[in-house]
Amino acid sequence: MVDKRRLLHSCAALAASACLPAWAQSGSKSPRPAIAPDGGASWPTRPVKLLVGFPPNSSPDTAARIVAEPLARLLGQTVGVENKPGASGNIAANAVAKARDDHTFGALINGNLTIARLLDAAVPFDPETDFAPVGLIGTAPLVLAVTAQAQGSRPDELLLWARNLGTDARYGTPGNGTVGHLGMELLKMRTSIRAQYQGFAGNPQVIEAMLANQIQLALLPPGLALPHIRQGRLKAIGITAPERSPLTGEMPTLREADVRGADLEIWTALAAPAGQSPTAIARLNGALQTVLRTPEVSEALLKAGWQARGGTPEALARRIRSDTTTLGGVILMRGIKAA
Repeated sequence: MVDKRRLLHSCAALAASACLPAWAQSGSKSPRPAIAPDGGASWPTRPVKLLVGFPPNSSPDTAARIVAEPLARLLGQTVGVENKPGASGNIAANAVAKARDDHTFGALINGNLTIARLLDAAVPFDPETDFAPVGLIGTAPLVLAVTAQAQGSRPDELLLWARNLGTDARYGTPGNGTVGHLGMELLKMRTSIRAQYQGFAGNPQVIEAMLANQIQLALLPPGLALPHIRQGRLKAIGITAPERSPLTGEMPTLREADVRGADLEIWTALAAPAGQSPTAIARLNGALQTVLRTPEVSEALLKAGWQARGGTPEALARRIRSDTTTLGGVILMRGIKAA
């Protein structure tokens, strides 16, 4: 695994800048200057900026804005959210990786901090070396949903139905290399489901195709799947989290249906550029833990589709390594590349 990842990283270094997307052409191959710690123990000494790789009112943006104001109260400085949408969040991630002002951080998602370069060797930052984890904001499971025409009602019955369809089954995702795509391929590796990939513009279009019985399975965000499941328009097999989630109530996990090794959560976290001062990371992490423990913030995140998490930078680093290993294995074994 490690050798293959290094090979992909080497391929990125060989890419000519003319072949890179415009946002990537500013990526410097020369050593980056160290971040100059600003203020020492008195950090922050000026406004803090959180970069988000998606548009205003998107789910990651909402999570960042929920924590920004209470963080500002604790830190004694304005915490602003700046949107840099595009390239699945990688434009913002690239800006974070190259920031050298000691006050710029990213509110980034799984893919930016784990598999970005495995999917696209031209990505101008290295998730493994260009970031310093700060803390996890929130997580959300995915719901393995099937059409209402699926035979059975219990998770084991619905899984058997999906297996028996063989390659006649189709699963929908909002694009190549997305978490719905990688998660379904991971499930196929862990079960005998053999459903074939079908891409769509987004999850709403995936659901439309499921309701029309044009596709049979999908991994969906809870906020989109639950209304249709409650109305009987879709059926749920289970969630991809290791334990039941307050976002999905009493819906069982896939583990409870004896599906092992397929745990997968969407998450958003604060990250700093590599070389960020330990003082800044410790101060921001401590403030984040305090904020996430407040009922107001945890309830607001839950309403926005996130379960408040928190934890140390070391815990986030372990999650990053685990997800990189799991999803990186899927990418390499299936030969998946970003669209």
